[in-house]
Amino acid sequence: MTIANTVYRQGEGLPLVLVHAFPVDHRMWDRCAASLIDQADRAGTAPFPVYAPDMPGAGDSPLPEPASCDPADSDGALPGALDAMAQAFVDMVAATGAQKAIWVGLSMGGYLVEAVARLYPQMVAGLALCDTTMKADRPSSRANRLQIARTCEVEGTLDPVMHFARPQEGDSTVKRSPAFVLTMTEWIQSQDPRGIAWRERMAAGRPDQSDLVGRIRVPAALVSGRCDPSSPPRTMEPLAQAMRQAGTDVTFTAIDDCGHFSAVEHPDQVAAALLDLVQRVGRQA
Repeated sequence: MTIANTVYRQGEGLPLVLVHAFPVDHRMWDRCAASLIDQADRAGTAPFPVYAPDMPGAGDSPLPEPASCDPADSDGALPGALDAMAQAFVDMVAATGAQKAIWVGLSMGGYLVEAVARLYPQMVAGLALCDTTMKADRPSSRANRLQIARTCEVEGTLDPVMHFARPQEGDSTVKRSPAFVLTMTEWIQSQDPRGIAWRERMAAGRPDQSDLVGRIRVPAALVSGRCDPSSPPRTMEPLAQAMRQAGTDVTFTAIDDCGHFSAVEHPDQVAAALLDLVQRVGRQA
């Protein structure tokens, strides 16, 4: 797999790696990264690298070769794809000369960060999980992902994922705003349907990573939007509590009037949580 990496800033020390959500690419981090850099500068924090890689088939990263993953399951899910992607991301970071990084993932990006922590704990100095889960898909969710993948591949369309750009009942003020709808629409429409399909097959085949809760020995941060329909505080705060009980230095941030794309909807608040994480990692160094 070839991973394209956007560099928001170079610097000394541990890089911060921002992993994007589905069905968009690294651009979802633009405003949050800018806010983080500004807040860090104002706090007198020494400049650190800030990266935002694209998942395979998203943004500037090409589609992976079929041989880069294990064979597909009978239903089309790719059980080895998440682990293969984690290795590719770790290799990308290692190629910069870094021995460790602070990993941040939102939604599907969280699956990747969890896989890195599970497979390559020596590469993790800290981690943040935003609007995500450690659990594998339920059978109905898996089937839905695979149906989306088939439609995108066969029809060459992005229609099955355009609902991410359309306001729904209970959405946050930002997610219902014309500016958000326009931006999200543009981001999704620029994606390759084949890349959308690959990521859905990857997510459908991913393993349950819940046992990671008791194994995280680095500073962590969890973030959840109160309007998030899939990863709300009622599911993410207990995860933070379980991590804390297992000995993890973890914070939990619930953001009011915020949906699933917290780093896009409230970039300043997410940036503040990430800066706190960077500072906690620095104090442990």
